[in-house]
Amino acid sequence: MEGRLRLLLDTNALLWSLMRPDKLRRTTADAIQSEESSVWASVVSPWELAIKASHGKLQAPDDLGSRLREMRIPLLPISLRHTEAVAALPHHHGDPFDRMLVAQAQLEGFEVASNDEVFDRYGVSRFW
Repeated sequence: MEGRLRLLLDTNALLWSLMRPDKLRRTTADAIQSEESSVWASVVSPWELAIKASHGKLQAPDDLGSRLREMRIPLLPISLRHTEAVAALPHHHGDPFDRMLVAQAQLEGFEVASNDEVFDRYGVSRFW
């Protein structure tokens, strides 16, 4: 791997990393586990998981914080400049959580770890 891979996990990639690693592509799972990668999750992902879990749309781990610490995945906070960048994004997609991930990836220099091709429409680099 040339250079240090900087990955921002989308919510599905985060959830699968924690609960269903078999759903990840082997290259993605290897990159997430590699000491050579800098892997982050946005604070927007636990927020999305909490909302969807409260509506019965998915099952999220009760111990998310400790699992993230165990996997050494820090949370990227949302800043004012991230919110301003969301406002400037084209409207390719209406999902506010994905739009925040796009803004954060663009501003912070991350590739988004995701199987969702919607990220490609925004010109962010997607790793899968």
